[in-house]
Amino acid sequence: MAAIDDLIRQIGDPALRARIAEEVGRLSQQKKFGLVFEEHLPECTPLYEVPVRRGALAARPGELGRLFVVAEIADGVATCVEKGSGAKEKIPVAELSTVAAFGEPIYPYLKPLDCVENAPSSGLWHTLIEAENYHALQLFDYLYHGKVDCIYIDPPYNTGAKDWKYNNDYVDGSDQYRHSKWLSMMKKRLLLAKRLLNPKDSVLIVTIDEKEYLHLGCLLEEMFPEARMQMVSSVINPSGSARKNLFSRAEEYIFYIFIGDAHVYPNREDMIHPLKEDMQVRWASLLRSGSNSTREARPNLFYPVFFSMEDGTFYKTGESLPLNQNRNDISIPKGYFAVWPMKANGSEARWTLSQQTLEDKRKKGFVKFGQWKKGDTTRTISYISEGTEAALERGELEILGYDEDGTLKTGRSFKAVVPLTVWNKPSHAAGDYGSSFLLNFFNKNIFSFPKSIYAVKDTINFVTQNKPNALILDFFAGSGTTLHAINLLNAEDGGNRRCILVTNNEVSADEAKTLTNEGHKPGEEAWERLGIARYVTWPRTVCSIEGHDVNGAPLKGNYLGSDRPMAEGFAANAAFFHLGFLDKNAVARGTQLAKLLSVLWLKAGAIGKCPEPQSDEKMMVFPENRFAVLVDTQYADEFAAAIAGKDMQTVYIITDYESEYKSIAENLGVPTTYQLYRDYLDNFTINIGRN
Repeated sequence: MAAIDDLIRQIGDPALRARIAEEVGRLSQQKKFGLVFEEHLPECTPLYEVPVRRGALAARPGELGRLFVVAEIADGVATCVEKGSGAKEKIPVAELSTVAAFGEPIYPYLKPLDCVENAPSSGLWHTLIEAENYHALQLFDYLYHGKVDCIYIDPPYNTGAKDWKYNNDYVDGSDQYRHSKWLSMMKKRLLLAKRLLNPKDSVLIVTIDEKEYLHLGCLLEEMFPEARMQMVSSVINPSGSARKNLFSRAEEYIFYIFIGDAHVYPNREDMIHPLKEDMQVRWASLLRSGSNSTREARPNLFYPVFFSMEDGTFYKTGESLPLNQNRNDISIPKGYFAVWPMKANGSEARWTLSQQTLEDKRKKGFVKFGQWKKGDTTRTISYISEGTEAALERGELEILGYDEDGTLKTGRSFKAVVPLTVWNKPSHAAGDYGSSFLLNFFNKNIFSFPKSIYAVKDTINFVTQNKPNALILDFFAGSGTTLHAINLLNAEDGGNRRCILVTNNEVSADEAKTLTNEGHKPGEEAWERLGIARYVTWPRTVCSIEGHDVNGAPLKGNYLGSDRPMAEGFAANAAFFHLGFLDKNAVARGTQLAKLLSVLWLKAGAIGKCPEPQSDEKMMVFPENRFAVLVDTQYADEFAAAIAGKDMQTVYIITDYESEYKSIAENLGVPTTYQLYRDYLDNFTINIGRN
């Protein structure tokens, strides 16, 4: 009804307006079963960097509910025709911004803003994109259709306290269409997000509080009928958040949507009870005991182990002795002593492992030598059994580190369990490990209600634990907790997960008021530098990777659950982009390749640092990024020779002719090829229009 009400208000005839409003009022009293909400008029986003021109769709900043088509411009004044009513109005061009209506075809590109490279030898690059997330999702449908392993989002909770905007206006608690606006906003984005998820195995995760969890649950159930859905209750505020005359709220809710074969991986904790350690890991003696422990039983396992007489360090193992050879007759290397498998009564026994197996285990840190003091010629030797190794591979063994000689320190074993649907972990407290955590980076309160980094890490780890190369997307990125959590998760388990963040560059309500009073407008540098993407999300990304605060001082403290200093940072790289828009005709003429290069880099897997455009008018070859662009098809043979032997994974071929494209692609032997610009234009003019 909200959209109808908007249209009714545009009816010029008062009597007709009143009559239609009365009839619509009667219709609105009818009830339907299930989730019913009002679909609002399409959202819009201002394009401050796009000049206002004749024929453009435009609006006054802050008034995106009133859209105009620019009929003509003269002497800095635009003659505008209001959409819907058709009323004409003259507006100074300086008071207008070009806008893009959601659902209409757009032609995006990515403008590089900055990058941080803390792992030059790694091909892994995370990405932060400054954009309205709907348009970013349109771009992702071109880049990653059906390829995303996990989407984690923390959308605005719709508290009525100016926590989100609809069409550039804050939605407050008195707005009668507050819930339907929120649902309309979410549905548009979830429709696109669903296209990105891998239909064979992927997970959508959405966090929410009590204001919208019922509506969100119904919406998700309606939009993902083929998936399995669960809701987790997670304590994020143990002291509680007051609700007048009601219970204090201590938790939020996490919806998991499991698509295809996606599932929860067992973990060391059930998330509500204290961790119970079963036992200390036991080391088995290399000396065989019990039955078949004599030298005669296995002669090939009777051999010496040599150690240095100077410091007791391991040297090597010797050859196995035949039964007829006396151990005292062998030659011992000078400066070393030999340890034999001998029983306490002095009789000859045998070892449990062969020389090769013992050496293989020693290289992995799975062999331990007992206490030794200079002059001793005996030494105990222990090893981790095959069963314990298997438990380690299953993730049921927690390693506490390694000694200086590379030997595994004593670990703890535990039984892997499936997490419960109620979580109560002190590390998930948003105050301690969200708000207070960010103080370490910014030295002041700079962002309202950030998530605990450990809560986000656990939430994602449960579904990507055995996916070390997972692609993870967060299009409500906020302060950037998700990327930070992914870097921590990768550091803990050696993973290579890649994270893409999207956030707008909105300033807070108070900052907007101050900037406006100072004469600044959105799009100006003074305004944009205080936006969330540039003032919070990107600085946090850089600081967490490099291990310092915004002033360059080393970060204090260690990450929970490990001895990892925060000042150590992460071996990771990240690129920061602003999403802009191209003119379709310019793209079709093939004049926008330089601007599209960042998009092509992302589509090719974001391998290595995003390259700079090359001046060659025939081709662009980027071996470090494992992709190439054939600009002029007359040089197809030369291009094929240029990429031969360079392990190219993706090639873009610029041609208007599909037959030519197919002919060239077939001869290249490259796993993935695309036809530019047709592939790009078709995606945004055809596919996006279906949503």
